[in-house]
Amino acid sequence: MEYFSKDISRLINELAHLPGIGPKSAQRLAYHIINGPKEQADQLADSILKARNNVHYCKICCTLTDSDICPICSSDKRDHSQIMVVENSRDMSAYEHTGKYNGVYHVLHGAISPMLGIGPEDIRLKELMARLKDDIEEVIIATNSSLEGETTATYLTKLIKPLGIKVSRIASGVPVGGDIENIDEVTLLRALDGRIIL
Repeated sequence: MEYFSKDISRLINELAHLPGIGPKSAQRLAYHIINGPKEQADQLADSILKARNNVHYCKICCTLTDSDICPICSSDKRDHSQIMVVENSRDMSAYEHTGKYNGVYHVLHGAISPMLGIGPEDIRLKELMARLKDDIEEVIIATNSSLEGETTATYLTKLIKPLGIKVSRIASGVPVGGDIENIDEVTLLRALDGRIIL
C-alpha cells in the first residue's frame, strides 16, 4: 500500500539516492521542500540544474569548477611551484578550510585499487605528470591513509622522484582524544615518523 502520493514518493525516492541520505532523512527533506516557500524550492531546483549543466573539470588541476580554470589555479596569490595531490574535490575543500595551505592542487578523482580494478590510467595521473614539466619545486601527496591511498602515494613517489622534484607525504597520526590502543599500526607508524621536536 502506498502511503504517499506519486509525486511525494518520487521526490523521497530521488532524495534517498543521495549519499548519506536514508529513507527517513529523504522523507524529512521532502516534507521540508514541499512545506517551505515555493521560491526556495524553485531556487534549489535551479541551482541543482545549473550546477549539473555548468560544472566540469578545471583544465589545470581537475577539480570541479564552472569556469575553464578554477579560482585557485587562476590566482596569482597562490604558490604555483607547490602542488598538493588529493583524491577528490572534497579533500581539496577540507585543506582549503584550514586556511594554512597557499599552494595549488591536483585532484586525482580516485585512488589506485587493484582489488576494484582501478589502475593508474583510471585516475588523473597523466594530467599531473604534464603539469610537472613546469617549474614545480614540491609535490605534497595528500591521499588518504587507506590501503588505496598508500598504494597511490607509493606509485606517485616512484614516478615523481626521478624528475628531481621534492616529494613529501602528509603526516597522519593519532586523532585528538583518540586512545592509542585503538589506533591501527599504519596510523601509529605515520604519527611516529611525522613527529616534531618540542
